[in-house]
Amino acid sequence: MEEKKNSVVILVVDDDRMVRMTHSVLVGSFGYHCLVAGDGVEAIAVLKSTAVDLVFTDIVMPGMDGLQLLGHVKENYKETDVIISTGYHEKASYSEVIKAGAIDFIKKPIDQAELEAKLSRAIRERSMMRELERLSKQDGLTSILNRRAFDQRFSSEVERAHRQNYPLMLAIIDVDNFKEYNDEYGHLEGDKVLINLADILEECTRESVDMCFRLGGDEFAVLLPQATVSQGTEIVQRILFSFVGHNFGTTTLSIGLVSCKKNEDLPREIDEIAIKERADQAMYDAKNKGKNCVVTRV
Repeated sequence: MEEKKNSVVILVVDDDRMVRMTHSVLVGSFGYHCLVAGDGVEAIAVLKSTAVDLVFTDIVMPGMDGLQLLGHVKENYKETDVIISTGYHEKASYSEVIKAGAIDFIKKPIDQAELEAKLSRAIRERSMMRELERLSKQDGLTSILNRRAFDQRFSSEVERAHRQNYPLMLAIIDVDNFKEYNDEYGHLEGDKVLINLADILEECTRESVDMCFRLGGDEFAVLLPQATVSQGTEIVQRILFSFVGHNFGTTTLSIGLVSCKKNEDLPREIDEIAIKERADQAMYDAKNKGKNCVVTRV
């Protein structure tokens, strides 16, 4: 779905005040929300305080030039695209600018129709890429987040919880007796169980706070930021009772719940694997206890 123009933020950067104002008026006339900066340093200050979709910058500027600004944006603001503008007398080539990470290149003096077309194409491509990225992280059956999304979110959430010093809980959820249910009622009915469980996860967790994932098969996960052990237990118990209340034959849930406290003595990747393994083991302990229960490991 294409973004609405007035929701797109474009930052115009040029050290020539007249050129800067002319470009900003043009960009605004196309329907985009426009910000301005007089050089690379001012542009960085804007980027720190405001989410910017696209930077439209001159290449020759005192202090930090356009290519240096481009490098800074590519390193620190990966969701922001850059279009470079140059005068006809300047030597930067299209290939050099594109290799440096810009998505397009335009010569001065700016042709209004050319600028409008390049901005429209850039925003359209951004929208398509975001949609493809969203689909790549969505489970095809249940429409909740998939394992790829889980691996990315888990790592970033553990780091954020550690940095901001708040608790983070991870629940691993497995459907008990799912194979037998599939064998008796067929895979279409089995799919309905998984779809319903995904709906239950979203209904029982906190909107815009907790994150629900299908890891594959009949295994799911829930990340619970800023949830204490008692709060996490309450949430997953609610999931368990709701699922059982739907009465999907003999199916129940085994849930392992663990605290995701970072161990600074371990390398990041090893520490994250250890947390996930504790959650998996807690889930298997729930199965060994007779299923249809929650096992918590702090």
